[in-house]
Amino acid sequence: MSRLAQTAGLTDVQREILSTVREFVDKEILPVATELEHRDEYPQEIVDGLKELGLFGLMIPEEYGGLGESLLTYALCVEEIARGWMSVSGIINTHFIVAYMLKQHGTQEQKDHFLPRMALGEVRGAFSMSEPALGSDVAAITSKAVKDGDEYVLNGQKMWLTNGGTSTLVAVLTRSDEGHAQSETVTAPHRSMTTFLVEKEPGFGEVRPGLTIPGKIDKMGYKGVDTTELIMDGLRIPANRVLGGQTGRGFYQMMDGVEVGRVNVAARGCGVAQRAFELGVSYAQQRHTFGKPIAQHQAIQFKLAEMATKVEAAHAMMVNAARKKDSGERNDLEAGMAKYLASEYCKEVVEDAFRIHGGYGFSKEYEIERLYREAPMLLIGEGTAEIQKMIIGRRLLEEYRLQG
Repeated sequence: MSRLAQTAGLTDVQREILSTVREFVDKEILPVATELEHRDEYPQEIVDGLKELGLFGLMIPEEYGGLGESLLTYALCVEEIARGWMSVSGIINTHFIVAYMLKQHGTQEQKDHFLPRMALGEVRGAFSMSEPALGSDVAAITSKAVKDGDEYVLNGQKMWLTNGGTSTLVAVLTRSDEGHAQSETVTAPHRSMTTFLVEKEPGFGEVRPGLTIPGKIDKMGYKGVDTTELIMDGLRIPANRVLGGQTGRGFYQMMDGVEVGRVNVAARGCGVAQRAFELGVSYAQQRHTFGKPIAQHQAIQFKLAEMATKVEAAHAMMVNAARKKDSGERNDLEAGMAKYLASEYCKEVVEDAFRIHGGYGFSKEYEIERLYREAPMLLIGEGTAEIQKMIIGRRLLEEYRLQG
């Protein structure tokens, strides 16, 4: 076995893509990741390289200029990229979610207008669902869209927008009661939600009339990628920029996007955990105590064994969730399990690698310090562990419901 987390049953094309991405990670990302992360600097040269590789169009159909690859291929590429620097995988994740939502739910005009340029990376996508007081309660959103002739007027504040500054297209979820009976929206508030495709200029401040992107949120980790708020104050959007052309479907569209996003987060957890294991097993063979490498101490061997097992288990569950989605089947159970397990195991593997490094793990000179700050984001992104457990529990009860 040359390395952990091998995937059986891949095509020659998939193996070639992954080999190319892994080589790019080793040559272009790993040597500069820690330095850029410490400076909280956007990795423009890396992003340009991803464009040349065609990764921004990896899952976009060939008819729109993309590579037309599967979710599994994409997830395995994300795993490799996160192994190099998790922030880079975040740069392409929200772009991917918006492209997926367009492919699955967009009108033909919307697909023709956006997808070819998204495949080239000329249009960069961002995904906006959360709000300052929202947390995991998506049904409680307060951002509002009111119809005014052939336009909608949007008002409200969104939060935790990845790629908020660098994106040029944002899928924004708002409440829009137009066309829905009050009694219906009260009993089922998700039916009054609509996704808007909001085009904007890159940058910060007022990026189009009525739309402001404040500066970057200063984070503990997950640096380099810009995370922002989004403020709408009288933002006018034409009716033909309602995703799918019909209001009231935003909740389902967003949940579909989040479902594949959870596979992405699971892949990120796998990639970060793999890198942490690589760092831990390497350092354990270099560091000597009591006359021998610490890798020869049984306590460290036990730790390495546990880390490797967790890496393998998380990878297998992530691959299963991706393949289930690719088959056209419902995969919210598998995606929830994969996201939950991979993020929790990632945190544990990173911490074990940190412990193996001893005092040096606390130094910014060592890469594990960066991973130690990055891993916690995966516990929150695309739904907390508690939310995943709720999804898993409800789906299990559906599958194992008693009869009679």
